[in-house]
This record gives sequence, structure tokens and C-alpha cells, in this order.
Amino acid sequence: MESNIILLGILVAAVLGRANSVAVATCLLLITRLLNLDKYIFPTVEKNGVFWGLVILIAAILIPVASGKITAVNLKGVFTSWTGIIALVLSLFTTYLSGLGLEYLTLQGHSEIMPSLIIGSVIAAAFLGGVPVGPFITSGILALGIKLFNK
Repeated sequence: MESNIILLGILVAAVLGRANSVAVATCLLLITRLLNLDKYIFPTVEKNGVFWGLVILIAAILIPVASGKITAVNLKGVFTSWTGIIALVLSLFTTYLSGLGLEYLTLQGHSEIMPSLIIGSVIAAAFLGGVPVGPFITSGILALGIKLFNK
């Protein structure tokens, strides 16, 4: 029951913050719990959900390449421009941070901070025009900070 209340709080924040992806995900989890399917569905989603979510996200991002809107000429221009090079370097760094964050949340068992990450994402979506895809990067920054300060 306590987890339902927490999920409802996240749902309210997501709806008020217009973070539709967070609201839909929260609704799906609540419905799964209310139908008592959580013991069957949660382990599978917990084990494979991030992978399949990333597959769908990356596929959506690669649609312009697959549809021919981005050509080899476009790629040459991107990789020889200063914005393209900076984008590449930043992508390396944020992907590294995402990996650290995923490890921190899952392998190191710090999933209790996820509500803070989600609420922060919802607030940024609502008031700063952000998109709530940052929890892994945020937890990666946190994990990196903890690594640096615990030496």
C-alpha cells in the first residue's frame, strides 16, 4: 500500500508537471499492482526494461538515418564541424555518466534515490522545458561525485 501512495505522489507530480512519459509509466505500474500482476511482470521489466527502453529510444533517434534524411555527406559535415566534435565528446561523457548511474542504481543497489531523480526530472520538465530522460545521467553524476569525494 505504501508503494501505491508513493506512485500516486509521483503520478500527481508528473501530471501537474506535464511529464507525460513519467505519468504513463507510473499508471502502468499502478495498474499492474492493482491487478496483482506485479509478481509476474515486475521482475521481467526490472531485468529487461532498461535495455528494451533504450532500444526503442535509439531506434526512434536513428529514424532520420534509416529513412535517408541523413546522408553520408551530412555525416561528413557533422564530424568536421566544431559543434559535431563537441557533440561527440559530450556524448562520450554523458554515456559514461549514464553507465555509472545505471550501475549505481542497480548493481550497487541505490534504487531508493529514484523518486528524487524522477521528481527532479518532472520539475525540470514542468518549469524548465526539459524532457525527463535524465535520471541515469543524474545518478551517474551523483555516483561520480561519491567516487571522487570518498577517496
